[in-house]
Amino acid sequence: MLYSILIYGQEARVAAWTPQQTAQIMGRHTELRRDLVSAGRLGPVLRLDTNQTKTVRHYPDRKYITDGPYAETKEQLLGIYVVDSPTFEDAVAATERLNFKEGVFEISPLMWLDPGVVAPLVPEKELRGRAPWSPA
Repeated sequence: MLYSILIYGQEARVAAWTPQQTAQIMGRHTELRRDLVSAGRLGPVLRLDTNQTKTVRHYPDRKYITDGPYAETKEQLLGIYVVDSPTFEDAVAATERLNFKEGVFEISPLMWLDPGVVAPLVPEKELRGRAPWSPA
């Protein structure tokens, strides 16, 4: 089954990490991605730039577009993994490898609706190691 792993945290705290903290945490990301790729279980992995995020709210008589990440929350959505995991517990195990002090992880089963056309626009080096169910 496909699961999304949404990574939440406070952008200001992440920006304050020391180079050593950043290297340690990003090293865990690299190791997890390498293991998932070798097992053919890694889908898209995205890092979001919350500094450029806009929130759009639609009302019957108007639309509001405001600066800043998402709804009223202290954490921002920092990144997204899509993994093919045999069980929910296996997806939870992936978050244990990514864990950082301020991190909050949200796991959701995904329903495949449409592969879309974005993957062919990603640079070729980014497509190597793609999971078999990834869009062509």
